[in-house]
Amino acid sequence: MTQPTSPPLSAPPPSDSPPPAGTTSVRQITAQDLAKVYGGRRAVNGVDLFIRQGEIVGLLGPNGAGKTTTFDMIVGKVRPSGGKVLLDGSDIARLPMYQRARRGIGYLAQEASVFRKLSSRENLLLVLEMTGYPASKRRARADELLEELRISRIANNKGYSLSGGERRRVEIARALAADPSFLLLDEPFAGIDPKAIEDIQDLVRGLRARNLGVLITDHNAAATLRLIDRGYILVDGKVIMSGTAQEIAMDPVARTYYLGDNFTL
Repeated sequence: MTQPTSPPLSAPPPSDSPPPAGTTSVRQITAQDLAKVYGGRRAVNGVDLFIRQGEIVGLLGPNGAGKTTTFDMIVGKVRPSGGKVLLDGSDIARLPMYQRARRGIGYLAQEASVFRKLSSRENLLLVLEMTGYPASKRRARADELLEELRISRIANNKGYSLSGGERRRVEIARALAADPSFLLLDEPFAGIDPKAIEDIQDLVRGLRARNLGVLITDHNAAATLRLIDRGYILVDGKVIMSGTAQEIAMDPVARTYYLGDNFTL
């Protein structure tokens, strides 16, 4: 079968388009016609996507596809050259990360972000203090999060002594301490072993059960697709297709430009 020589200029409309504004109380992040130009080159060119509370969404694509830049524009690390990032209908594209965090958008970086010289519990207590959580309730809330993330046994362990999987759990617990509506995960499966990947997948499913909206970008396509409810595939700065994990895995365009013919879930 003859394969196309270039990806489609635009993606077909997703089957699960976002509801019109004002028709739901579920919080939503929406990227509209998002673009980024670097030195005359369009790294991202008209990306549309959305993430609602209570679902896990993947942002996938080959190296250089624009997924990291798109993710960073939603997080607030990179300012768009064009388009909008909407939170519940309000454009937040020019807001810094800390203001987005105050509005309920949490972020978990690929790089280790635990404070190495603080214990797991102290990492949580610091976030609770910074977010204004009542001082008399901080210890109980920290211990509650440690229990929920199944890391009570390492409550007193310093950050530098944690394994990759343990560190990820502390980072997620710390993000939850800020009580977000969304959590944006950058390469959550990087640097951890296969068993730890399964543990992180279970944790992220738990975030969905808490009604958080989760956006994931990761180079591990199989681990990501086995977790998400929906996903977007980017190639050359454009969304070439979107759908469920199974739809993406079976899509000939996604296979041609990203997954390969032998990919299986």
